[in-house]
Amino acid sequence: MRVESTNVYVGPNLFARFPVIRHVLDLGELENWPTVRLGDAFLGPLLDHLPGLREHGCSYKEPGGFVRRLREDEGTWLGHVMEHVAIELQVVAGSDVTFGRTRSIDGRPGFYNMVFQYKDATVGREASKLALNFLGWLLPEELKFEGAPGADWDFAGERDRFIRFAQRREFGPSTASLVRAAEARNIPWLRLNQYSLVQFGHGRYQQRIQATTTGRTSNIAVELASDKEETNEILRDLGLPVPKQMIVREAQDAIRAAERIGYPVVLKPLAGNHGRGVAINLRTPEEVEAGFEKAVEHGRTIVVESYIEGFDHRLLVVNGDLVAAAKRVPGHVVGDGKHTIEELVNIVNEDPRRGVGHEKVLTRLEFDHQAERLLAKLGYDRSTVPAKDEIVYLRSTANLSTGGTAIDVTDVIHPDNRAMAIRAIKAIGLDIGGVDFLTRDITESYRDAGGGIGEVNAGPGFRMHVAPSEGTPRDVAGPVIDMLFPPDKPSRIPIAAVTGTNGKTTTSRMLAHILKMSGRTVGLTSTDGVYIDGKLSVPGDMTGPVSAHMILRDPSVDAAVMETARGGMLRSGLGFQECNVAGCINVAADHLGLRGIDTLEQLAEVKRVPIEIAKDAAVLNADDPHCLQMADHTDAEKISYVTMNPSHPLVQ
Repeated sequence: MRVESTNVYVGPNLFARFPVIRHVLDLGELENWPTVRLGDAFLGPLLDHLPGLREHGCSYKEPGGFVRRLREDEGTWLGHVMEHVAIELQVVAGSDVTFGRTRSIDGRPGFYNMVFQYKDATVGREASKLALNFLGWLLPEELKFEGAPGADWDFAGERDRFIRFAQRREFGPSTASLVRAAEARNIPWLRLNQYSLVQFGHGRYQQRIQATTTGRTSNIAVELASDKEETNEILRDLGLPVPKQMIVREAQDAIRAAERIGYPVVLKPLAGNHGRGVAINLRTPEEVEAGFEKAVEHGRTIVVESYIEGFDHRLLVVNGDLVAAAKRVPGHVVGDGKHTIEELVNIVNEDPRRGVGHEKVLTRLEFDHQAERLLAKLGYDRSTVPAKDEIVYLRSTANLSTGGTAIDVTDVIHPDNRAMAIRAIKAIGLDIGGVDFLTRDITESYRDAGGGIGEVNAGPGFRMHVAPSEGTPRDVAGPVIDMLFPPDKPSRIPIAAVTGTNGKTTTSRMLAHILKMSGRTVGLTSTDGVYIDGKLSVPGDMTGPVSAHMILRDPSVDAAVMETARGGMLRSGLGFQECNVAGCINVAADHLGLRGIDTLEQLAEVKRVPIEIAKDAAVLNADDPHCLQMADHTDAEKISYVTMNPSHPLVQ
């Protein structure tokens, strides 16, 4: 069993209207070994190691359908099994994928087209590699194919490695929520790197984000928010509640500043984030000195400020409105009178919502210097067994990135506190900002209950709001997308796709010229290059998805004409999910015999892909029967027929 060839389709293609990976599989001798013949010695471990396979519906479209296919009649073949395993591995790693299809290839016994959906192409390819190794490992020794793992192969370890790899490539919770909000509004998006840089919209209408920083976020505002001293002074000058603050660079200066401000105090790096290097409620010179030594690990300049009693709250402001408020609780365990603190930490970390860093909605608790220090202040260590219901804090700050939890309080925040947060973000100049506010009771005005603004954050995390530990999840991404794309602002440029056997380039050039003469800045892909506003940008045969993305990413383009050739569609699919108008000029036998396309009917099926995704109009050659048949496969609002025959019944 081997993979003969692979295609990664990035958009609509011959097999699906969304991204899929296609393998041509050669089963070899295993063509003679369907699953029923392999028996329970193969099927039992298969389902035990991946129990989620029992829920796959397969062609029966109901849970258990795939298991029925495995066991009824002859069973099914290993290409089909590999398809389901590749899907399930991605599901286990957190990808929302369901589609797969495996079909034998006519005229090639033992060869199959195996197709499965992916969200991230690299993750999808790794899933298929692991699926192949997994099946090879399960086979009896006499049926193992070349390269199959031996009996000592550790599937559980390889599965966990794959999950960690996949999660590293996933969007973080904040970026993922913005992408979902854009999709809900039918706004297209492109991932611009392997991290969190994303383009929403196409061409001249595009907007970019990097996590929760947008292309409209002021650089000056980000610099101000990063400078805790400057932020404190600006907010103080506006009469907003902030703690007393001094800047130091030496431990002895930190002690003197604490004595001048008055104990207790907080120490934190001037340019820190995510709660790193922060020490709070320091009440002695010795504690200040120890806190200083930890703070300087994250920056040479240290802030000493008065400690404000109260609970830590994050108030999120988007486009001048407070959209969410969360009470943050430092990472902690709750005693049960039976387990040690270390055992309680392990129990907490078993929560599937907890992961490393920002990969999941909560972060794992860890033992480090700060945790050990807090335990020592209580006279505890890791082996201490706390009393039932006793709360033992392992963090002095409530950041989610250090294991904290969040409780939504949006509905109960006092109007004065709401107005205070909005003023603070406007004062710094941020379009999206988070205010860290300490107060005893968020339901009372800060004028009565006291409290103060600890920090103002540019690029604030969304995960505490979209998935709070307690309370109502808030749609905080929607207001961001609505800010970037108000109801009257488009997000898409018009796209015309031109396909066919002969005349594509000429037709595409003519259409691009007409659009340019009407005042448009046109992006054109063609067999002789990519053109922007009539000027050659990249020479060569540029009719695939790479060239389409060049057009859609160009901020000057407000109309796109995509010449769409057979080769690009067979290699990688289309580079756009939908188009406004698509036209098929003709289907001729010029390129038969290439890439498995041997008949006009097969070629017409490839050429039909752009027609299938046209929204407004499909333009078809009424003199070509293969073009005419495409009318049955389009959802376009209108179909326009073109003919050289003035008496053709379709145009009379």
